[in-house]
Amino acid sequence: MSPQTPRSGDGGPRKGSSSGGSSGGGPRRSGGGSSSRGSAPQRRSGSSQRSGGPHRSGGPQGSGAPQRGSSGTTKPSQPTRLPERREPVGPPIDVHDPDGVRLQKLLAAAGVGSRRVCENLITAGRVEVDGHVVTELGVRIDPDRQVVHVDGTRVQLDESRLYLAFNKPLGVVSTMSDDLGRPSVGDYVLNRKERLFHVGRLDADTEGLLLLTNDGDLAHRLQHPSYGVPKTYLAQIPGPVPRDIGKTLRAGIELEDGPVKVDSFKVVDSAPGKALVEIVLHEGRKHVVRRLLEAVGHPVITLVRTDVGPIHLGELRSGKMRPLTRAEVGRLYEAAGL
Repeated sequence: MSPQTPRSGDGGPRKGSSSGGSSGGGPRRSGGGSSSRGSAPQRRSGSSQRSGGPHRSGGPQGSGAPQRGSSGTTKPSQPTRLPERREPVGPPIDVHDPDGVRLQKLLAAAGVGSRRVCENLITAGRVEVDGHVVTELGVRIDPDRQVVHVDGTRVQLDESRLYLAFNKPLGVVSTMSDDLGRPSVGDYVLNRKERLFHVGRLDADTEGLLLLTNDGDLAHRLQHPSYGVPKTYLAQIPGPVPRDIGKTLRAGIELEDGPVKVDSFKVVDSAPGKALVEIVLHEGRKHVVRRLLEAVGHPVITLVRTDVGPIHLGELRSGKMRPLTRAEVGRLYEAAGL
């Protein structure tokens, strides 16, 4: 609405004045008070015009400032409204467990932040319990049966759960013990009280990232191909590499146990007679990378796994392990659909 356009409140009383006058003489209405009722809108109209004509804002002080919410109140560089807080869909559900632990205490213990930071996250509507936004600080929950997300990322509240990244050396078999006496992954966790198991396998001639955990549900999803969690490998192969090899691998190769195709393929580096290539796929079949490259005429010389989903090997030295951060565990849960 243009500031020069009269407001509907200014014109309303004048229109009412006219209709009030005509109704005063109607046969179905009382004539005793018709004159006074007909004149009242005129007095209100005059008052309205005095308090603020069509060229004024109509505010209580009669100032010429634009009304709040009009086009003149906000500069182009200012936000017009705050971001909407995510609200639960459907009727509110009580997630409070009177025998549980305060939510902010659990979040702080899980490494989300200090107790005060966690309280602020709750009151800001950034914490969900079992899929429902919680904004009250007095809520208690059961960490063993309830699921908590902060900003959409799951937080692991069970302090007994352990998540490790391990750089498996060459010659080590992916078992927790070996009847033949060969070096195994279990030899590197002998001093830990937790019963750990490895997520997937790497053959003895392949080195690189292997995840260890006691979270069975997460481990199952990470290694099952139906959940599509990608694994990244660096392979050294004989060169030169034909230009169409990536297209062939992405289209799929028929192996003895069925077709396999990679998610991506690229040449990272090349030297006379050899090349370093990166392969990403979510298959977990035995020796699948070696069999794929051999099928296209480039058998593997060396093979390293560098990534499992969002977790990177990074600078972790061979034979060493490190605990995953809270953020890394959250991203693993997200990748596995938990």
